[in-house]
Order: sequence, then structure tokens, then C-alpha cells
Amino acid sequence: MAKGLLERMFKLSERNTTVRTEVLGGATTFVTMAYIIIVNPAILSFAGIPHGPATVATILAAVFGSLVMGLYANRPIAVAPYMGENAFIAFGLAPMGIGWPQLFGAVFVSGCGFFVITLLRIRSWLANSISASMKHSFAVGIGLFLSFIGLYETGIVTSFVTGMPPQALLYPNSTVLHAPDVPVKIGNLKSPEVLLALFGFFLISMLLYHRVRGGILLGIALTALLGYMVGMGRPPRALMAMPFTGDYNLAAIAFKLDIPGVFKLNFLPILLTLFLMGFLDTLGTLVGVGAAGNMVDDKGNFPQIERPMLADAVTCMFSGVIGTSTSGAYIESATGISEGARTGLASVVTAALFAVSLFFIPLIEPLQYLRYAYGPALIAVGVMMIGSITKIDFNDLTELIPAFATIVMMVFTYNIANGLTAGLVIYPLMKVFAGRIRELNWGIVVLALLCSVYYIFGLPH
Repeated sequence: MAKGLLERMFKLSERNTTVRTEVLGGATTFVTMAYIIIVNPAILSFAGIPHGPATVATILAAVFGSLVMGLYANRPIAVAPYMGENAFIAFGLAPMGIGWPQLFGAVFVSGCGFFVITLLRIRSWLANSISASMKHSFAVGIGLFLSFIGLYETGIVTSFVTGMPPQALLYPNSTVLHAPDVPVKIGNLKSPEVLLALFGFFLISMLLYHRVRGGILLGIALTALLGYMVGMGRPPRALMAMPFTGDYNLAAIAFKLDIPGVFKLNFLPILLTLFLMGFLDTLGTLVGVGAAGNMVDDKGNFPQIERPMLADAVTCMFSGVIGTSTSGAYIESATGISEGARTGLASVVTAALFAVSLFFIPLIEPLQYLRYAYGPALIAVGVMMIGSITKIDFNDLTELIPAFATIVMMVFTYNIANGLTAGLVIYPLMKVFAGRIRELNWGIVVLALLCSVYYIFGLPH
């Protein structure tokens, strides 16, 4: 009976999947993105937001957003507070003296904007106006971005300045730091963490090669177990803690947003930046993850994209109300999709696991520091996502150059929005100067103008 209900709700047979596959995919997505439970509050604390309540708000946003995505949009894409937007709030806006109530107000207003343009089908019109080559470049860029995150988090690749004395980075006879001539270098391959990460990547790769069901999740678990066995982990402070009480009382930040303060003239560049970052992050993630999971059509369009976009918009508003940063579709959903997830049941499973984690925050906390366990999964997913590069038109420079700009700017500036905006600005310029203006549509022109505004009047970072 339950299986029949799930079949009707999520159309499992129609999408050639099973309950077991969806549960596995949802669990895999949760494991690879659960770090947000720790990382998001840690980043927002730099903006003066209390750590405990921020942790609860982060989890609630993930539960709410993933449930809406699963039950309404029926897509295997989890939703949670964005990395990048949280850093922009903490390190870009808070130092300007902007209080977090006003920041949460901006998050809410951005969500309202997303909601309106989605209902008017403007958002999907803009998404469908992008060429197939550009859409597949989103998938490639996100895949490489994920791989870079995994390589850096595990220590396989590290900053060039690692291990250097501070004096080596100073200009002569000055107290000012200079940028290193080489930004990154190979990590310490003798480090236990790096060795565990390399083992984890090899293990996951072999499990995927042999088509072992749950290979990514199994690889993460076995690598973490091995790490604990050799002493590379610390025990939790406690097993459980009640949410909404004590250090985890949400009342300190929920419903404290300042909406009127958002509509001041000097705040418009900030609102524009948050709006464009959220819009383009979601667009790039949906198209990129959709392409990786064969959920796009022959033109690279995401069918019924309005539904996941509405789920994203509603969650963004919810995030501002409860006290956390801009939320949206998560690129780590690609890990669950790679395990075969194709319906919203996977997102519901992810939401359920986040809900359970509300009561186990002290237990989960140490797990989020096991970068050697979840980092290899990000690298492996990146490997699978770069297959979309074969669908980029390499014989047409007016398609290839914008796609290339999208990929390299996304990876080398460590920001998805920078890659998307750069590619979307360059695309129409290439067509115009190549004398092929007729190949442009109004949607891509509007996107290019919006992205230009981001660089001219916004706060790119």
C-alpha cells in the first residue's frame, strides 16, 4: 500500500527508478551536504549571528526547502542555505556596518522577487533563452568547482602559502601582504588526512566502476570508519540536544528581519548583488545538475523548471524569516542523482534526515570535520559531471569562448555567480562582433544586461 502511494506521488516507474534507489540517493545527498549544518553557522557568526540559533535555522531551511522541492516539484534536488551568499553576508556586508536584521530582510525581499518573476514565467523564459552549449558549460564548471572544493578541503591541493612564515608574504620594508606568485600547490601527500582522502577517492572510484549500488555513500562510510580506527576523529560532546531550547533557541533571530531598511537607495547595490547571485546560482545548479542527471531535453532545457524555481523562491523567503542566508538548490544533489535518484522522494528523504539531525547536533558536529571522508565524494561527482563538456560546440568559437569563460571564472574565482555572469556577458558580444546577431534572442540580451549591472553597480566577489 505504501509503495503504491509513493508510486502515485512521485511517478517512480515513469522515471525508471525504485523506492530503494531514491532512499539511497537522498541519503547520499544528505551526507555530502550535511557539512552545511556546521559551516553555515560558523560563517554567519562573523556577522554577529548567534551560533546555536543559526544552526537550527540552517537545518530548518534545509528541511523546508527539500520538502517543498520533493513534494511540489518532484525533483531529486535538495535545498539549503547557499555557500557563497553566506560568505558575502559575513565578510562582505557585515564589515560595512550592516546589521543582520537588515541582511535577513534582503534575503526575504530577494525571495519575493524570485517568486514574482517565476509566477510571471520570466525566470523560466530567461533560463530557456540560454544556448545548449552554455547550459552544459554550467554543468562542467560546477563539476570542476566541486572537484576543486574536494581537493582543497581534503588537503590534496592547498594554498601556496601553507607552511610559510608570515614574513615571506610581506612586501619589502612593509607590513602589507602581497599575493603569492603561485596560488595553490600540491598538499602534503604524507599527511594521514591526505592519504585517507586519496584512499577514499580510489575506493569510491572502484565502487562506481563496478556499479556498486550506493558506492559513493558506502565509500564515505568506509573511509570515515578507517579514519576513526587510526585516530583521525574526535568523539562528540553529547549524543543529543533538544532544539529550540537553551543554546538552540531560535527566538534570538527568527522574525527579526528588517524589511523597510532594505529599500533605502544606498542598499540597492547590495540587494541587486544578492538577487543576481541567488538567481544565477539556482539557474546554474538546476541546469548543471539536470544535465548531469539527464533531466534536460535535447535543447538543454529543464522541463517544468518553474516548479523547482518556485520551491527555491519560497525557501528563500522562509530563510529570511527564520534567520539564515539565501537558500536554493544545492550542487551536492548531484551525488544523489549519480546514485540513480530521479524523483522528489530523494529530496523528501534528505529533508527527513536533516529533520532528524535537529536532535543530534552534538553528535553530528564531529562528523562534519571529517573532510577526508566527504571530500573524495565531491571530487568523484565532479569527474562524472564534466562529461557534459562533450555537448559544448567546440567548432563554434562564439559558443566555445563564452562556455570557456563560464567554466574558468567559476572555478578560479571560487564563485559560481562570477562564472555565470562572465559567460552570459561575453556570449552576446561574441555573436554581435561575429556578425551573427540574428542568433540572439531577447532573453539572452536581458540576462547579459543584468549581469553587466552586477559588475558595474553590484558587489562582485
